[in-house]
Amino acid sequence: MNLTEQEAAAREALRARQGAGARYDAPSAPAEALLLARRGTAYFARKLTELPDADLTGPSLRPGMSRAALIAETGYHARAMAECLAAAHSGKPVKLDALGGATEAEIALGATLPARALRSLIHHAAVHLDVEWRDLSDAAWDVALTPDESVTLRDTPLMRARVVWQAAVDLGNGGRILDLPEALRA
Repeated sequence: MNLTEQEAAAREALRARQGAGARYDAPSAPAEALLLARRGTAYFARKLTELPDADLTGPSLRPGMSRAALIAETGYHARAMAECLAAAHSGKPVKLDALGGATEAEIALGATLPARALRSLIHHAAVHLDVEWRDLSDAAWDVALTPDESVTLRDTPLMRARVVWQAAVDLGNGGRILDLPEALRA
């Protein structure tokens, strides 16, 4: 993403106002993919907020999956991805299979959580994931997740974007494929 001089100056002024403790994405972070993931998270949160607690146990658009199970799966996916990024941040080896999220048994158990706990799971896992992305250095974004190095941490925001946007539609309460950004519709 290329910034104009005016945009760059405005960004620097904002950073100066926010102070030394503020966190920012690394300069080489995949800004467009991060934006897709963050907007998808907000869209999912909005669709989830529109659902009354009693409707969380109803069916989702995924065959055989309740909304509660879908919510748990989406939250656990963010949690697994955040843990993967935290491992990369600390220099531990990271593998793509670590991003798979929860097992069917974990999702089934998560689906039994009270509505407030499910909503909190989504919120806290999303915040944790965003913090981990923001803490990645320029070099960490290129840590390989596969032995052939074809998938790196740079690919994680787009992976998350696909999961969270699709989950928002699959809640089955008004989210539409047409609401997805063009880059994710294919």
